[in-house]
Amino acid sequence: MKTSELKNLRIAIIGGGYGGASAAKALQSVGAENIDVYEQAPALGQVGAGIGLRPPSVELFRQWGIFEAIAAASSPSDHLEILTADGKHVLAQEEWPFLRAYDQINHNRMIHRGDFIDVLLGALPEGMVHLDHKLETIEDHGETATLRFTNGRAVTADLVIGADGIRSTVRNQVFGEIQPVFSGEHAYRAVISIEDAHGLVTDDNPRFYMGENGTIAYNLPLRHRGQLSYDITAPSEDDSWAPEISTEYLEKILEGFDERIVQVARELDLSQVTSRSVFDIDSLDSWHTDSVALLGDAAHAMLHHQGQGANSAILDAGGLADALVQGDSVKDALSIYETTRKPLTDELQRVSRLGWHADAVDSAFPANQ
Repeated sequence: MKTSELKNLRIAIIGGGYGGASAAKALQSVGAENIDVYEQAPALGQVGAGIGLRPPSVELFRQWGIFEAIAAASSPSDHLEILTADGKHVLAQEEWPFLRAYDQINHNRMIHRGDFIDVLLGALPEGMVHLDHKLETIEDHGETATLRFTNGRAVTADLVIGADGIRSTVRNQVFGEIQPVFSGEHAYRAVISIEDAHGLVTDDNPRFYMGENGTIAYNLPLRHRGQLSYDITAPSEDDSWAPEISTEYLEKILEGFDERIVQVARELDLSQVTSRSVFDIDSLDSWHTDSVALLGDAAHAMLHHQGQGANSAILDAGGLADALVQGDSVKDALSIYETTRKPLTDELQRVSRLGWHADAVDSAFPANQ
């Protein structure tokens, strides 16, 4: 599309998380100006835990002019290490894919999810993000779509981007009701001080400890914060959204693990632990109509084992922006976007469902094999 067309395009993004905020920044970088981001939360707070931003995502941050801000809020990592539960044997240690694929080395950046969203939203013009806007209905008219929010506001846009997560209202109303799929696992996450990590943090590189019973302990250092993102994933038949846990339960599922990991579990303040059942969605037949497109978890929610959920949303944003430049119209651009991105995320969804198994770790990055 021509620069003048992009400048005047009315764009509405549903969801102010990393997918929606990345989309806004990516579209702004190619000349779009009439962008509005609608977030249902009445206020934004520091939520979540650590995530790793892969080298391809970091390259986009350079293109969008926000790399320095991201770097200031993160720590650089050059490899991932996978170990046995007791920490005595290294099963895999590999450099991050694409770390050396660009004009400069792009380290994986270890960052707190809340800090990442703060950087993204802070890079957007004042007034672009609208809080307390929970989407109620969306009507797809073909070349435009109309959004109605529970606060009574109605908006019509030339392009609507549904970045509203695994339980996406945009997806369920436009593309048909899709129910999240329970993985048979729980994830327990907490951010703790390095001083309370019993020596688990020695550098900026994540370490995964693989239990024979299917439990995995993910340790993601946030040394710039003086913290560790301490994550445990364990098999469970309980599909309640926020299952209750106890210290005794954590000790039981961590039997045989490195004693430092067990000791951290014993000392956790459970009121500060995020406990969630793990869900994804089946691959969709299509992500777009002529004026509505899905992005991130709304399009392809995947299990967290490959650490690609946030990165896929970021790359979706870059791919969507590129497609709008390449296409002759919004309709054409959305077709390019889906054709480019969907095969990649379909494969990531598939590989992520395979999970990790202590006796079959052939590579730290099976999605790149």
